[in-house]
Amino acid sequence: MDFKIRVATKEDSKEISRMIMELAVFEKMPDQVKISHEELERDGFCQNPFFECLVAEVPEEHKSKEGFTVVGYALYFYTYSTWKGRSVYLEDLYVMPEFRGNGIGKGLLSKVAEVGKKKQCVRLQLSVLNWNTPSRDFYAAKGAQDLTVTEGWHFIRFDGQNLDNLANEAPKD
Repeated sequence: MDFKIRVATKEDSKEISRMIMELAVFEKMPDQVKISHEELERDGFCQNPFFECLVAEVPEEHKSKEGFTVVGYALYFYTYSTWKGRSVYLEDLYVMPEFRGNGIGKGLLSKVAEVGKKKQCVRLQLSVLNWNTPSRDFYAAKGAQDLTVTEGWHFIRFDGQNLDNLANEAPKD
């Protein structure tokens, strides 16, 4: 299937927001999505963006049943390893179900890797739900290592009241 991958623009925010919700439904957590397309516009398309994004687009003649031509996205940002240096973190990689199996996911993943390499990143990291075997197999087939298995790393999060409590314990200036 013919498709192209391009850098997302502010005008793509509604499409990205739509696919974020589709991904959340797939991951069985639609109630967790609290972000709006306006927040995506603000945070991704500003002077110092918090994230970068690529979109996969098909020609009009291959549009989805619902009429969409933007059929996938990869949202990522940069982190830093005190052991290894520059890193890129892939927050989301999503392709609409009817377009899977056409190389779009591989294209998005490879393009993020290319962007990272151009910025001298030494690694690409991401998280996958433990039950999402197709995605885990996809990444493994491309050479990804499962650090949970090989190194025992756990992914830790503070949010909501726990984040507030921790911030309130910060030493005063």
